[in-house]
Amino acid sequence: MHQIINSKRAPEPIGPYNQAILAGNTLYVSGQIAINRETGELITGDIASETHQVMRNLEFILHEAGMGFRNVVKCTIFLRDMNDFATVNSTYGQYFSSHFPARETVQVARLPKDVSVEISCIAVAQ
Repeated sequence: MHQIINSKRAPEPIGPYNQAILAGNTLYVSGQIAINRETGELITGDIASETHQVMRNLEFILHEAGMGFRNVVKCTIFLRDMNDFATVNSTYGQYFSSHFPARETVQVARLPKDVSVEISCIAVAQ
């Protein structure tokens, strides 16, 4: 059995998928890009600002499921340019305390809406 999780604070999906699915006690969060749902604005140009918006979108979805970054066990980061790794890594790290999840970061040829970063995660209820 699974439950669809969608936050009114995170951007609506831009395709046939949901923001997240809760299966048992595991939450699978779809990749998020830097869309500010309140303004409809796509944040681009500054990789730190873009990453902050992505992380806020993830946080909104986690919160909707009754979780937070402390529950995240795995993240995947997709970058348009691996030269942005240090900035994205530093920004991303601000959202976790000493409980860092498993992770991979990969460079890809292209991302939705030509953004610079997309992040997905898996979280487990405690």
